[in-house]
Amino acid sequence: MGRIKFTDFDNMSLQGLDQDAELIPLLTPEDEEQMNNESLPETLPILPLRNTVLFPGVVIPITAGRDKSIQLIKDANNGSKVIGVVSQKDESIENPKVKDINTVGTVARILRVLQMPDGNTTIIIQGKKRFELAEVITEEPYMTATVREAVEKRPENDDKEFLAIIDSIKDLAFKIIKDNPNIPSEANFAIKNIQSNSFLINFVSSNLNLEVKEKQNLLEIPNLQERALATLKYMNLELQKLELKNDIQSKVRSDMDQQQREYFLHQQMKTIQEELGGISYEEEVDEMRKKAKDKKWGKKVKEHFEKELAKMQRMNPQVAEYSIQRNYLDLFLDLPWNEFSKDKFDLKRAQKILDRDHYGLEDVKKRIIEYLAVLKLRNDMKSPILCLYGPPGVGKTSLGKSVAEALGREYVRISLGGLRDEAEIRGHRKTYIGAMPGRIIQSLKKAGTSNPVFILDEIDKLSNSHQGDPSSAMLEVLDPEQNGEFYDNFLEMGYDLSKVMFIATANNLSTIQPALRDRMEIIKVTGYTIEEKVEIAKKHLLPKQLKEHGLTEKDLKIGKPQLEKIVEGYTRESGVRTLEKQLAKMVRYAAKNIATDEAYEVKVSNEIVEKVLGPARLERDKYENNDVAGVVTGLAWTSVGGDILFIESILSKGKGALNITGNLGKVMKESATIAMEYIKSNATEFGIEPSIFEKYNVHIHVPEGATPKDGPSAGITMLTSLVSLFTQRKVKKSIAMTGEITLRGKVLPVGGIKEKILAAKRARIKEIILCEENRRDIQEIKAEYLKGLTFHYVTDMSEVIKLAITKQKVKNAKEL
Repeated sequence: MGRIKFTDFDNMSLQGLDQDAELIPLLTPEDEEQMNNESLPETLPILPLRNTVLFPGVVIPITAGRDKSIQLIKDANNGSKVIGVVSQKDESIENPKVKDINTVGTVARILRVLQMPDGNTTIIIQGKKRFELAEVITEEPYMTATVREAVEKRPENDDKEFLAIIDSIKDLAFKIIKDNPNIPSEANFAIKNIQSNSFLINFVSSNLNLEVKEKQNLLEIPNLQERALATLKYMNLELQKLELKNDIQSKVRSDMDQQQREYFLHQQMKTIQEELGGISYEEEVDEMRKKAKDKKWGKKVKEHFEKELAKMQRMNPQVAEYSIQRNYLDLFLDLPWNEFSKDKFDLKRAQKILDRDHYGLEDVKKRIIEYLAVLKLRNDMKSPILCLYGPPGVGKTSLGKSVAEALGREYVRISLGGLRDEAEIRGHRKTYIGAMPGRIIQSLKKAGTSNPVFILDEIDKLSNSHQGDPSSAMLEVLDPEQNGEFYDNFLEMGYDLSKVMFIATANNLSTIQPALRDRMEIIKVTGYTIEEKVEIAKKHLLPKQLKEHGLTEKDLKIGKPQLEKIVEGYTRESGVRTLEKQLAKMVRYAAKNIATDEAYEVKVSNEIVEKVLGPARLERDKYENNDVAGVVTGLAWTSVGGDILFIESILSKGKGALNITGNLGKVMKESATIAMEYIKSNATEFGIEPSIFEKYNVHIHVPEGATPKDGPSAGITMLTSLVSLFTQRKVKKSIAMTGEITLRGKVLPVGGIKEKILAAKRARIKEIILCEENRRDIQEIKAEYLKGLTFHYVTDMSEVIKLAITKQKVKNAKEL
């Protein structure tokens, strides 16, 4: 219902209303009855209305602006004051004709004429009864037409259905007045004071928020009860719209109130923070901008930072994204953009540092010095990606610290063992809760420079999962051609890693992805000899353990013979970790005696070593005698260094079956089969009766069945064992061998030569048989490690038999 205002509600008749009266009363039933009884004039001046519809009994103001309308009002006001009011079909038509107006209208009486300051004429009119246009008589100076009464069908006064509709209209009218803020509450009194049911329907219809066309449709309904139902329908729609509008407004108001409340609270918090001496959010932003001025970043990075800082300024500090954005900008400020430490190019000093911290490792030291030399000459060389590959405990990781000190760079280490999430390398996108940069960027932030020595520990132990493949993410990090723009998901920008010196460590190259291995320069770090271990124990491990246990060199002295005994009897490894643990036990022995004021020998003897560490346990790699046929010493490579291997074979009555035991792998079993078939095909050359192979079963065994063994290195050892067994001749004393064989009897080269040589020396071996192609491996080993050893280089199996098997029969030789 539209905006309406009532000033008085006395039951005054509208007939003969004084022109100067200030009050316009409501229609009474008597007035309505009198109006219905009045006869309709035959002709009426017709006033077209643009944007409203007049209903019987309703009083409305009309503003006339058209010349024809003003002339009509003037003439009617001076005459009978009765006019015909109809609505236009299209309100935009300035000079409407008969076809442009509706045929059903309302007879109206002019109550008052008012001249407005703008020149327009406003009249207050009241509807009397409905009429239909019959025929237009004139159109000038204004339209006049003959009219006939539009008969209205009214229900009986006691019609219950009609009375129920009227009650519903009243109830809805009260609700609409209550919910619509544009309708004053006094309108309730107007509704209550309307006594005529037909006038109530017309009054409500006139004030509904409807289009002109919809109001005209209501006016044209001849049945009053149907008009009442149609009015009720429109009232329901209006009430629903009002309720929805009010709901939306209340929600919007609530949101606005909440925002205003938060704003005031933030202002109060800001004031309180400043009073307490805390940092306000604006000060935080200013501080960031001040820090940014000192950064050495490029134009692209600077623009990105400014953009993200402006974004943070626009954020509400209480939302979760604010802290993420602040962490992001803090990372930008903490990263060492274009900040590099100055390299030290004193090569002699670098060599001294490397020799001081590590005994041996000549290849690695040589490569570091070479790198420093080139860097000194060029000063802008891309850093190499080195991969130190070797058994555990040989000092690969600790070497990184020495390299960093030698170069004068910061030292950073990350352990990649078991890493299975790609985001650990590349970081998370900052849209996620708890997002953070990858370990590469975090470590650079920690280092404070963009050219540290970066140790990637255990790169061979990266694992895959549903969260991605970290080893594939490392491809970008470890490619000198790509890592100038390393992209971290959290940083959302490229970062230059080309000046970082990456040193990776690995125990096993086979588990490293081929593409990743291709990007690195592999440097093999071999195991230590007994002599090297003794030196390392004396110079590094023992002083370190004494210091860690609060002792000095005066409190415990261990001589070289005792250190050698500890190395040989209590450790079995390529590195020195177990050796350090055994030395720690010796130091604790001294510490306990000093703490309890008990007497002890400062200079350790062999007896004290056995007393503290127990009886020597690792004596199994001692050489065994050659009194039994078919027992030969081989050389093997293991993950903890070299080892000696005994191959045993025995004959038993049977039908020529071959059994192989000792937890052997597929390749090693194949080597035994090849050796057997080669002997069968060359039996006469070895002086073996061919019929033997059908009378006896052969059993080959490699002791220590609990230890898995595989590889082709034991091929010549197995063949020698079988020839010794079938001929019952002795194997040469103190000899060991390693090499792969073919069905043609050729000897092929094998790997792990240095470790195998060290194992042979530990076992007091004097002679070693190798493939001719392994000669170059021997030449790379220091001459001091080869003292006391004689090497025989062979190409064919027949040479091995001549060297390894004597003419002498073993004791208790079997008659075959």
